Amino acid sequence: MGQRKAPKDGDRKVGRRALLIGGAAAAAGSAVLARDELARLWWRTPGVERPRKEGEVDYGGARWVAASDANWRRADRPDDFGIDMVIVHVTQGSFDSAVKAFQDPGHKAATHYIVRQDGHVTQMIRELDVAYHAGNRDYNERSVGIEHEGFVDRPQDLTDEMYEASARLTARICARYDIPVDREHIIGHVEVPGTDHTDPGPHWDWDKYMRLVRQARTAPA
Repeated sequence: MGQRKAPKDGDRKVGRRALLIGGAAAAAGSAVLARDELARLWWRTPGVERPRKEGEVDYGGARWVAASDANWRRADRPDDFGIDMVIVHVTQGSFDSAVKAFQDPGHKAATHYIVRQDGHVTQMIRELDVAYHAGNRDYNERSVGIEHEGFVDRPQDLTDEMYEASARLTARICARYDIPVDREHIIGHVEVPGTDHTDPGPHWDWDKYMRLVRQARTAPA
């Protein structure tokens, strides 16, 4: 979460996928392909929104609490932006204060998930949407952000329950998007280019965390 509010990540005017409509679909030489593509992209028409189920979560163990829509951008990941990274944060405050901040439209930042010290997981933004959490537009678009309750200078805040719950969550995200379980793809906020944040801080045990993620990744579903 860090020391200052992240700048709002403005909307991208053109997505990364080519829209196979009209002549482009005909050029593809397949009516079936065109129909399937249009079925997936109809919601991109101006004034049409992709349908969402209220309260739906991407991680089965999570509880849904919606962030302000000022703190994220609607998307259709991984179709329009590939997801290849998990970014680890520490809230620099309590769980309740983080939830309150992410529900505040003036905060201009939020992560997809918050993990409490007792291991409880709350999801505030869908993984298919772009959360304003990294302070770097490219990293926002390609990552899932996970906050952890506590302070970077208090090692006692980083509980075993938190590590284990977060590792299970990260393992599921990596499995869903085929993200390698390594330190190039699971990083701290401090490692994002251009950031002035220090989280998850010097007390975050990366060796322990990565070991737990690997164990969870290979465990039976």
